[in-house]
Amino acid sequence: MSTETARTRPNIVEYIGYCYGRRLPDSMRDWVRHDLAGKGATGRMMIRVFVPALVVLAPFWLIPTTLDVHLSMTLPILIPFVFFSHALNKVWRRHMLGKHGLDPTLVDALSREKNAHIHEAYIERYGPRSGPSSSHDV
Repeated sequence: MSTETARTRPNIVEYIGYCYGRRLPDSMRDWVRHDLAGKGATGRMMIRVFVPALVVLAPFWLIPTTLDVHLSMTLPILIPFVFFSHALNKVWRRHMLGKHGLDPTLVDALSREKNAHIHEAYIERYGPRSGPSSSHDV
């Protein structure tokens, strides 16, 4: 009998694979839900994009030159990594939630919970919205 199927957290090899798109076993769904939709999920995803970029760019800092040249070699590459990781954050988290068999709308759960009073005030004042719901109805 294997205890591996009962694990609820990934080991280091599984975690690295998960960070870059692999699916984890179903026994780890609660961990995946918290990781992708819990508090701090945006920051964790941005770090996962930043670390490989940093590893690739670190050797440029070993070249003997001035600080200006080091910055001009690395920042034009690093800044777009940060921008794109932020811009595509929810897209990637929704994709990974779906890949693990979870509801992709969980990405917005904290935001909906935080802003529920605003939506309730809107409904009280103007009535419920008509038409299909969209991803913009956070």
